[in-house]
Amino acid sequence: MKRKFLIILAAVLVGGILLAACQVQIGGSGQPTVTATSPVTPTSSSGFRPETVLGIAGDPHLSFPGIPWVRLGYPTCGSGPVNGRVGQMLKSTIQGYHSQGVHVMLTYCQSRDSLFDTNRLNDAALGGADAVQCGNEQMKQSTATTYVTPENFARFFDLCQSAMHAVRPGIPIILGAMDPLVVPVDNAKLANQVHYLDAMQSAMNSSVHPGGNWDWHSQILGLIDSWHNGYPSAAINNLYQLFTYWAQQLHVDMQSGNLGKHLWVIEGTGCVNSCGIDASNAREVAISHILTLITDVLTTMKYRVP
Repeated sequence: MKRKFLIILAAVLVGGILLAACQVQIGGSGQPTVTATSPVTPTSSSGFRPETVLGIAGDPHLSFPGIPWVRLGYPTCGSGPVNGRVGQMLKSTIQGYHSQGVHVMLTYCQSRDSLFDTNRLNDAALGGADAVQCGNEQMKQSTATTYVTPENFARFFDLCQSAMHAVRPGIPIILGAMDPLVVPVDNAKLANQVHYLDAMQSAMNSSVHPGGNWDWHSQILGLIDSWHNGYPSAAINNLYQLFTYWAQQLHVDMQSGNLGKHLWVIEGTGCVNSCGIDASNAREVAISHILTLITDVLTTMKYRVP
């Protein structure tokens, strides 16, 4: 019985590892493995349903049958040199996914040296992604991320959104991604994220588009969650707590199914260090990550959030 349990656990763990695979960066060679699947129609604003967006980080060298969306990263996200243009390669890769029946969300990370480089933005737009995340963890001040002031991010987001919509009008544009926080321990930091968005809104309407009426509440916010949701009990669900918090800020009824029009879970992962999980216990790490994956999927599906 114990052996059977371990075999099942190993199989599930392998599946979990695949589903949580690191996001691929466009810049190398290779096309996605093509399988016999009906091609998809590229996403447009007409008839788009957020609850249908369920995906994983993509890999052009692997095929994920039955997964409707994948996330790819432009080279500004750290895959390598970004001196050359990769738009045509990106377009070919995305078309390969479309031929498999898979939609693509592209992440365009802000760069420290050329935040407002429209050549790169236009190049990324040529890929023809079905949704684009403009910026990533822009509020976080650390050595691993590129912090951007609200004023500069307002200008960057406006340029990014304009470039993407010039090629694919109406596709979802996600406003960066808020770094992972835990409710209620990080409530003060959550409030700071709201203040950041307020400051960005002010800059958008005073300097980017003077006299405008841009409102972050009507945008799509990117959300990152990293916690042991579902472990050691089903009562542990930080993603649900974050949904509750942002639904209040966005003035959206969570039960209405409209939260997905304003919020996308860009990353949902388990945690290991400094979160109560014994990192030296492989069994505990594996089980907590598997339960987190299951809990996150069920939570996003229940509230119709991509």
